[in-house]
Amino acid sequence: MTEAILVTGGSGQVGTALRAIAGDRFELVMPPRAELDLSDPASIEACLTSRDWAAVVSSGAYTAVDKAESDVVAAWRANAIGPAALGAGTRARSIPIVHLSTDYVFDGSKPGFYAEGDPVAPLGVYGASKEGGEQAIRSANPAHVILRTAWVVSPFGANFIKTMLRVGAQRPELSVVADQVGCPTSALDIAKTVAAILDRQLTDPAAPKGTYHFVNAGEASWHGLAEAVFARAAVRGGPSPAVKAITTAEYPTPARRPVNSRLATDKLVRDYGITPRPWREAINEIVDTLVSGEVTA
Repeated sequence: MTEAILVTGGSGQVGTALRAIAGDRFELVMPPRAELDLSDPASIEACLTSRDWAAVVSSGAYTAVDKAESDVVAAWRANAIGPAALGAGTRARSIPIVHLSTDYVFDGSKPGFYAEGDPVAPLGVYGASKEGGEQAIRSANPAHVILRTAWVVSPFGANFIKTMLRVGAQRPELSVVADQVGCPTSALDIAKTVAAILDRQLTDPAAPKGTYHFVNAGEASWHGLAEAVFARAAVRGGPSPAVKAITTAEYPTPARRPVNSRLATDKLVRDYGITPRPWREAINEIVDTLVSGEVTA
């Protein structure tokens, strides 16, 4: 029998990707905000009560990083209070929850790749509210997997690759920050990882729980990612502007970003046997899809 999975944030990059790869294994139910408001615990409880769920995927969030600096209450409601209600509701029903989180829980000061047990130290409201959501999930439901990821891109929604291709088609030169490093990560690969974790949680009572990292393998700066995007786009007949390297100081934003967003994935490989593929391979697929015009969302 197909198992019903409640997914928050169904219109986001990961939610859209989950719909694309789910197949017949799960019945994914992705209510719109009018039916499931993450800032309203009563709305969450009503949705959880509406049917018998096998599990919940908590991928919805307040993701406007800069706006969050002045919209503190809304960010905390969606990113911390919402997960608290989801955690409590899933525990009351004895079902697992997979919750997506972010590299922004770290301050970026570590010289190497961040492991799951490294101290968190968010730099702004978005990261702090997401860390609050992690704590809420951990304290509410032991049957949880928190999956941190970073630098999410895809053919869907708004993201760095789509912005680069759009702006690159309009300008001969772009300036892109070169002193922040991370792991560019395909939303489709995140979705496949979430599906694999779900399948394990629903079929194996001893399936590992806790906090994990998933990002595509390797590392890049935003500048390096932009260069890779345009190199691939040029091969496919897309835009190929010059990309100028600038510093974070030259591109000030309301919210501070971690200068190091690299996440180690060894724990996920060990416990779930999921080995991330190289980011360039994932990025090339996305660019090919976008330049061909196959996806317009």
